[in-house]
Amino acid sequence: MTAVKSWNGEEYSGLGYDFDPQWLLSPEQQILQAKLIDLCATVLRPNAIESDRGLIYPRQNFEALASLGLLGLFVPKEWGGLGENHVCAAMVVETIARYGCPSTAMCYTMHLGATAAALFRAHDNPELQQLLQRLDQDVLIGTLSYSDPETGSHFWYPVSSKADRCADGWMVSKKASWTTSAGFADWYIVQTTSPDFDGNYSDLSCFLIYGDEVKAEPHKWDALGLRGNQSGTLQVDGVTVPFERMVGPKGDGTASNDEIVDPFFLLCSSACWNGIAMGAIDIAKRHVTRKKHVDVGMRVADYPTIQDYFGEAIIDTNACRSFTFTMGKLMDDLTQQCDWSLHEDLTALPRSTYLPWYWQIKFAAAKNVAHVCDKMLHACGGSGFKKDMEIERYLRDGKAGWVMGPTNEVLRQFVGKLALLGFESLDYWNQTVNDRVLHNEVKKLDAEGKRKLAAMLLDQAAAEDEKGMVQPLSVV
Repeated sequence: MTAVKSWNGEEYSGLGYDFDPQWLLSPEQQILQAKLIDLCATVLRPNAIESDRGLIYPRQNFEALASLGLLGLFVPKEWGGLGENHVCAAMVVETIARYGCPSTAMCYTMHLGATAAALFRAHDNPELQQLLQRLDQDVLIGTLSYSDPETGSHFWYPVSSKADRCADGWMVSKKASWTTSAGFADWYIVQTTSPDFDGNYSDLSCFLIYGDEVKAEPHKWDALGLRGNQSGTLQVDGVTVPFERMVGPKGDGTASNDEIVDPFFLLCSSACWNGIAMGAIDIAKRHVTRKKHVDVGMRVADYPTIQDYFGEAIIDTNACRSFTFTMGKLMDDLTQQCDWSLHEDLTALPRSTYLPWYWQIKFAAAKNVAHVCDKMLHACGGSGFKKDMEIERYLRDGKAGWVMGPTNEVLRQFVGKLALLGFESLDYWNQTVNDRVLHNEVKKLDAEGKRKLAAMLLDQAAAEDEKGMVQPLSVV
């Protein structure tokens, strides 16, 4: 017999467990899910309303999550964490977004990404180990700071950053255009170009920075949706940190990106968008099954058009959920249920092999949530416009999915170029010359134009030789 989903002691008014992929969860994970739904009903959902109205950072919600041990979700049990896996992470984020607070779900997604980045290289780093063992006890919220004001959502290209070796450690400088929890997190994993940077932007390093070492401007944050997540600017202004605050070896940033930051962010943010879509369906179901048109004696739910809306929304969203959970299951299989000890071998990067699949789940979930929220608003009619129904908040929160980096425009082009032209065509760091385009443009020049171009290139080459610059270059 299927368990009954409850809400404040009563049967839940949205979709029941019959429409949830419960078979993917262990009995222990199902118990955790039920406890989290209860927490959403009593704490997270009420706070979400005030967070949205007043741009309030959801620290109280994090305190509630810590009471269930969820800040240390991935942390090994021997370090005081829950020792859970990727499927569980997707379930937890989706549950928070669906029943509780989407802003909290996104802040929590970034916390999990930062925690994973720390666990990736914590095996020989006491500083990271001590931090990870205190997450729930001290409610220490982490986040990632990878974006750059010069490159936007191309967060793998940190132009406005650097790190230099000094007598006491590393002097870290970082400017970020978007950092979730900026100014409110207790610790940050930031990415910069590596010490001894020589112009190759694929040479990246990561650092642990604490909350009192950053500058943020939360007073400037005012957004359409996800209004509680405080995704504003962040600056680390030449802060000197001890040597052990480099996360992993020098130049480890690219491996961290491909193995940890991208997979975890794309998995959990997809779960967030799926949760928002399911939350909108739940809210709309409650309304259409109760609202009656007295003139014709029918509830809104009795109209075939409304039934069609719900059928398509549920099918499309469960397709996205299944896709997301499938990738979580793959990550579990690749890592022996998220066993962090395998990364004691610095070359062990099993998740990174499937990076194009993580791109696809984010695109699908972010595209779907906007469509579903629109349709659920249509199903509710004018009542859906009212703030007290909450569906308009879910609609606004869901709009963030498409534009959050990597944006859906970037992701669909990545997948298309990869399929048609191969991996090298993606050219993350603008290093690969497109020989076909180059020759096509040059042939348009007359003889004088070619002489001017040749002279300019020779001057540039001489200047680079003088500076001793070495630029990686390949021609395809």
